[in-house]
Amino acid sequence: MMDSTLPLLLKGYAWLPDRHRREGSWPVHTRLAGRRALALHGPDAVRWFYDEHNVVREGALPGPLLDTLFGRGAVHTLDGGAHRVRKSLFMAELKDAGGLRDLSDRLAREWDRTVAAWPGRDRVVLFDEVSEIITRAVCDWAGVALPAGPDGSRHLAADLVAMVDGFATAGPRHFRARRARARQEARIAELVTAERRRAGTGTETGGPSVKAATAFAAVAHHRDADGALLDPHTAAVEVLNVIRPTVAVSWYVAFAAHALHRWPEQRERLAAGDPARALAFAQEVRRFYPFAPFVAGLAADTAQWDGRPVPAGTMVVLDLYGHDHDPALFPDPYAFDPGRFLDRAPGRDELVPQGGGDPATGHRCPGEDVTLAVLATLTPRLARLAYDVPEQDLRIPLNRMPTRPRSGFVLTDVRTNARETDAAG
Repeated sequence: MMDSTLPLLLKGYAWLPDRHRREGSWPVHTRLAGRRALALHGPDAVRWFYDEHNVVREGALPGPLLDTLFGRGAVHTLDGGAHRVRKSLFMAELKDAGGLRDLSDRLAREWDRTVAAWPGRDRVVLFDEVSEIITRAVCDWAGVALPAGPDGSRHLAADLVAMVDGFATAGPRHFRARRARARQEARIAELVTAERRRAGTGTETGGPSVKAATAFAAVAHHRDADGALLDPHTAAVEVLNVIRPTVAVSWYVAFAAHALHRWPEQRERLAAGDPARALAFAQEVRRFYPFAPFVAGLAADTAQWDGRPVPAGTMVVLDLYGHDHDPALFPDPYAFDPGRFLDRAPGRDELVPQGGGDPATGHRCPGEDVTLAVLATLTPRLARLAYDVPEQDLRIPLNRMPTRPRSGFVLTDVRTNARETDAAG
């Protein structure tokens, strides 16, 4: 069986759907990175994949992915009790309703402050601006100090974007991502060490427990399943795993702008400020536009699929992009229709752009509610903003992972009151 790593890198999001169309059914059998691989699809596959009796994460994530997107020693690499104890740290910080409201309020203030300076500018690249807005807001919320200097937030935003942008390529983007991660891990590890000295917990095993007022402090003083503090490097990795995925919502905001441009009838509906409409729009952006193509793990010793044993160590790939465009789950899946989520919330294993399963006990992204909160906060403001959309390259190439509008979505002639001025585009 030929290895599919190169076709995956060349075709991107289209690789797995193309393989499925050629073979005509699931599962798809292939090889990736020299390892036997089994690709699965559908709600039953989601439930099976997130059962640790079937799929484990230890050793599943390749080094290049750890050195760019997640970081060495990250929660994503753990299983069992060790994973649950580390994951509880993120669940406590990212699932608290008051905390999400606080983050949303900070985002709204930062958006309003930043956008006030856009009128009069020749052009605004929305993706770049939003990445800085989210960086400033989430670092303020999480208690993470920005790098020193007037351009500190811009440099940090660029590094956080690079970590996401370079995870699925072997080219220059990958090496930019590695350098960005190394730079920010070293900086944040120093902040962790300073925080522990301040609180009197300067060693990995000693010192009192500390009541944390911020997500940064919670990570700095978190004790793992063995009762020990995280080493400063691992703590830095997990701090980045709070702020980096939040900044990654910049991709979805650019997609939201693309949707408002392509389907302008959505603008007035979203601008009205109905929270249910904003949430439905956010869900449809996450479903319709490509972000993660799939997730992967390794078959456990006890794994069986459809009554047949799966050899231990087989790479198990769970289709996400194809799942979210499955007509059996989402009728007319290539129509952009937020109305499909107005009357009901999607089932746990029905909409899986950031993975499936139970976020409290499994490997589902704990930041999913953060993604929705960021989108529901920023997209109505974007809909109320008046601007022109000049001629530009708005293609979203499926052979690039992660993808986004090529231009970053350029705005011109920004006017800040869409109720008084017609919004072009």
